[in-house]
This record gives sequence, C-alpha cells and structure tokens, in this order.
Amino acid sequence: MIAETVCSAVSVAGLGIAAVTAYRKRFLAAARITAYSLVPVGLVMTGVVGWLADTAFSPSAWAGFGVLGAAWLLFTATRAVERRRGGSRKERGEAQAARREAVAPAASAPSLGQGQGQGQGQGQGKAARPAPQPAAKPRSSGAGDDFSDIEAILKKHGI
Repeated sequence: MIAETVCSAVSVAGLGIAAVTAYRKRFLAAARITAYSLVPVGLVMTGVVGWLADTAFSPSAWAGFGVLGAAWLLFTATRAVERRRGGSRKERGEAQAARREAVAPAASAPSLGQGQGQGQGQGQGKAARPAPQPAAKPRSSGAGDDFSDIEAILKKHGI
C-alpha cells in the first residue's frame, strides 16, 4: 500500500514538473518528463510492485501495460524528433551561432551585373535588392538562338 502511494506521488510530481516545462514552451522536454513520470504508475498498475497479489489477469495490469507502452512511445518519439532537429537545444544554438559567424555579411546579396558595368556599387557590404533588369531583347533568328535562354540565365546570375 505504501509503495503504490509513493509511486503515485512521484508520478504526480513528475507530471507537475512536465506541465511547468510545457508552460515554458519546451514541449520536447515536457513530453520526455511525462514519459518518465508515467513509469512508476505503469509499474504499479502492471503489478510489478505487488506481482505476488495475483494480478496476471487483472484489467488494471493490462491498463498498466498500456501506460508503459504510451511511455515507451513518448520516449521513442521524442528521440526521433531530437535526432531530426540535430541534437539538443544547446547543440542547435551553438550550430546556429556558428552558421551566423561563417556567413559573410554580403554573402546573401546576389551578385547581378558585377563586372559588366551594371550595379558596381551594389553588394559592397549591403544586402540591398538589385535594380530591376531591363526587359528581354527580342530574339533574333540564327544559330545562337538555341542558347539564348541559357545565356540570359547566366547573365542574370552574373556568370
């Protein structure tokens, strides 16, 4: 009787901590704390704590196995999400800071028209938008007609 009460109290305390963690917008950690909190109640409900009390055919034991299954599912789901995101919150923050430092300030500005006499002042440390390109010239018939689209794309990208 005491063991069941202690396990229940531990689970309720853990669920309270999980609620506070979820309130702080840390849902992945809250789900993991919830999974840890459900384990003691699951163990009590399955009868592991009092297995000798003939609980093999008890509906509460099977409900406890269901709770343990839900806890296991939460564990695996949170690990899968953590792996997809690339580690813990601290590791993601460090990686994001490293990415910010690795990219030069003007690296995201397009280099349109550089070296062709157009827009010589653009891209000098500023991430300003490039001036709109003039309308495309009408195509002339001839041998160079096949590659005119490709040339236009390359000129657009400053190549």
